[in-house]
Amino acid sequence: MMIGAPALAQMEAAAPADCAATAAPPAEMAGWAGRTPLAAADGAKGLSKATLAVGQGIDAALRPTGEVRYVLRPEKPGGSVSHGGLFGFAIGEPGTYRVAIGSGAWIDVLKDGKAVTSSAHGHGPACTGIRKMVDFPLAPGRYVLQIAANGEPTLPLLLTRLP
Repeated sequence: MMIGAPALAQMEAAAPADCAATAAPPAEMAGWAGRTPLAAADGAKGLSKATLAVGQGIDAALRPTGEVRYVLRPEKPGGSVSHGGLFGFAIGEPGTYRVAIGSGAWIDVLKDGKAVTSSAHGHGPACTGIRKMVDFPLAPGRYVLQIAANGEPTLPLLLTRLP
């Protein structure tokens, strides 16, 4: 279930349900199943090597929080034992785009150094491994995805366009 979200508000996603088998994500999130490894940038200068493709899931290799130079300070940056990083991406068609992750980490999408207000957020579909989803209305252009306050050094992640 997705619910409306005020500027940058994100709820902490609940722990995943006990699942005997992994369920397939919905069709618009099919890229979650075929993830490839991608290292996060530790600052804006490294974004060209940490580029997301819309619809392609990744297993993000994050950095210790102390090594990350965020473009804009996250509302919840995490502590000294958390992990984060930055990714760049380009949008060609206007629409609603969803960032899906496998944890309760903090998500920011930035355009020209300013946070984009999310339009909805919620839990992922049961038993898919998707724990949190945040939707953003995006126009064509270049963006930065910031991940903060992740408890682990890796994070499954997908950026996809909603129908």
